[in-house]
Amino acid sequence: MGRPRTPLLDRERITATALQLIDETGDFSVPQIARRLGVQTGSVYHHVDGRDGIVELLRERIACAIDPGTLDRAPWDAAVEAWARSYRAAFAAHPRAIPLLMTSPVRAPRVLEQYERAVSLLLAAGFARTEVMPLIIALENLVLGSALDLAAPETMWELTDRTPTPRLAEVLAAVGEGRADRAFEVGLTAVMNHARELCEHRAAAG
Repeated sequence: MGRPRTPLLDRERITATALQLIDETGDFSVPQIARRLGVQTGSVYHHVDGRDGIVELLRERIACAIDPGTLDRAPWDAAVEAWARSYRAAFAAHPRAIPLLMTSPVRAPRVLEQYERAVSLLLAAGFARTEVMPLIIALENLVLGSALDLAAPETMWELTDRTPTPRLAEVLAAVGEGRADRAFEVGLTAVMNHARELCEHRAAAG
């Protein structure tokens, strides 16, 4: 029998299958990937560096959806805001992957390159080296938390007669649609205002 024209297994198919499993169940295993692709578990290990290697492939695949052009915008704060919005959209497409990715160090080259660009942007804007990572981490906390929030039910509070909460009922009724989007805008405005204050203070100090 001749060899198939299309390989049965490669890193792209392994990554796509792992992401599909995560979207469906919140996790994956190498044997599950092998069963879904119709191959032996050992065959998967010939293409990837175990589970940790697959996690990094997943990180890179999701992060590739972040628009790289956002960090080329000017001024710096417009670039950071655009990057945050694109970052959120990329991870909101696969919210169940977020807890998994948060449990391992970032090693994927393309993802590290994107961090390098973000750091370079902030340093060029005048931020001190000690200020850069706290700002990026705060932004990531907001982005990833909001991406998870987008996957949550629109109404996260179920009010009952057993616990009177009239004030809570009033404000929930006033929120309307788009709760997660509005909350993200509040958080992003706060982070960006803090960042601008840092930048302005450093510029004034000379």
